[in-house]
Amino acid sequence: MRQLRILLAEDVQMVRGALVALLELEDDLTIVADIGRGDEILPTALHHNPDVAVIDIDLPGLDGLTAVTQLQQRLPTCRTLILTSLGRPGTLRRALNARVTGFMLKDSPPAQLAESVRRVATGQRTIDPELALAAWDAGECPLSDRELSVLQLAATGAEPHEISDMLCLSLGTVRNYLTTSVTKLNARNRIDAIRIAHDTGWII
Repeated sequence: MRQLRILLAEDVQMVRGALVALLELEDDLTIVADIGRGDEILPTALHHNPDVAVIDIDLPGLDGLTAVTQLQQRLPTCRTLILTSLGRPGTLRRALNARVTGFMLKDSPPAQLAESVRRVATGQRTIDPELALAAWDAGECPLSDRELSVLQLAATGAEPHEISDMLCLSLGTVRNYLTTSVTKLNARNRIDAIRIAHDTGWII
């Protein structure tokens, strides 16, 4: 029986410990590393060369989807399975755009996690069916990548002049992006636009 090497990234220590224990009950699955930060994923994966990286979408240091993109560039043999506690359709669309191999909710049955890891390891797409249907119904995000970047930074509390510095854009351009985001989302103001984008999963 081939042993599948698993890297697990989850910032809540108790949850991470439970996931490690759960996966290691399976004879063919071995946890080669478990970490709690997104910016540790790439260097740890390069060191251990796992078959599958099981990654929480919301991690300190670096979000899970950005880490997935890094893995695809530097270690394309490593498949990725994203875990999330938030079943927002926009989050799944972002994950699919990042070309993750699998996407699961954390409250899925334990046996489903192990089976999903096996399927992902063979390159099969594994997506929670209810979430896939919700993503289909939700439609495409109306915001451009740049508008999403600006809104994501605004969601962290950054002011337009700070966003301008971080993205190397003029202050006027940043304000224009925020205004168009509000308009496209039919929001009342910037705060409402952030809420809509967050609730739908278009930003974290």
